[in-house]
Amino acid sequence: MVKLENAGERMGRARPNMIAIHRNLILSLLVGLSAVAWLFLLRSSGNHHDPMRMASPSMGLGAPLFIAVWMAMTVAMMFPTAAPMALAFHKVQINRRSRGQAFVGTWVFLAGYLLVWLASGLLAYGGALAAEAVAAALDLSAQTSARAGGVVLVAAGLYQLTPLKNLCLSECRTPMSFIMTSWRGGTAGALQMGAIHGAWCLGCCWLLCAIMFPLGMMNVAALATITLVIFAEKILPCGVVVAKAMVVILCAYGLFTLILPRILLVFPG
Repeated sequence: MVKLENAGERMGRARPNMIAIHRNLILSLLVGLSAVAWLFLLRSSGNHHDPMRMASPSMGLGAPLFIAVWMAMTVAMMFPTAAPMALAFHKVQINRRSRGQAFVGTWVFLAGYLLVWLASGLLAYGGALAAEAVAAALDLSAQTSARAGGVVLVAAGLYQLTPLKNLCLSECRTPMSFIMTSWRGGTAGALQMGAIHGAWCLGCCWLLCAIMFPLGMMNVAALATITLVIFAEKILPCGVVVAKAMVVILCAYGLFTLILPRILLVFPG
């Protein structure tokens, strides 16, 4: 009897250890993939030879290459902030498996998340081509294009005040609440959950990502700055305060750009 009790105690201790190992492994993979994506973006930004072409909304790329860059940006910027949600999903799946219920890998959840960002990349590419076509048709000067970028910056700042932004940010900041209210079983359910979370994430960040068009899609300094803002908004206790502070920063920068278009080049490309 004593031996059985000791075996039971050892198994009870082993289970939390395995959960911790799985948690660390998933976190390491997400951070590692993000690091690889950053290296790809850094290398890509250093290899371009035509700054004006790369500063255009589509970067002069065809759809496949644009989407590849867009997904690299997604992994680099979003995987660290998606980690708490992925870990919460995995924890629930581990608990379900311990009760003999069906287990679904966290990769399915992340696949659904990435599908939403893939769709957003396709829309972004279409928008980039449309913007370039309009600029060419109207023969817009560099200053006018910069002022249009200022409008985007102001819009991004004002969006921070909207109820939709607050709702999306709240969903992103409360992983277990999302898991409890949006749970769906099975592989298809996990894929759908990932897509739902991706939609909340996109709703939270889409205009922060949109300002990359006027700042330069391969502008690594701007990318890093926006990544830090998104990380602070979603992860840090002061996230809501950061979101409100961005209202002032983005609107001020946008308004100054409307007056002095040259300051849009404040971020080095």
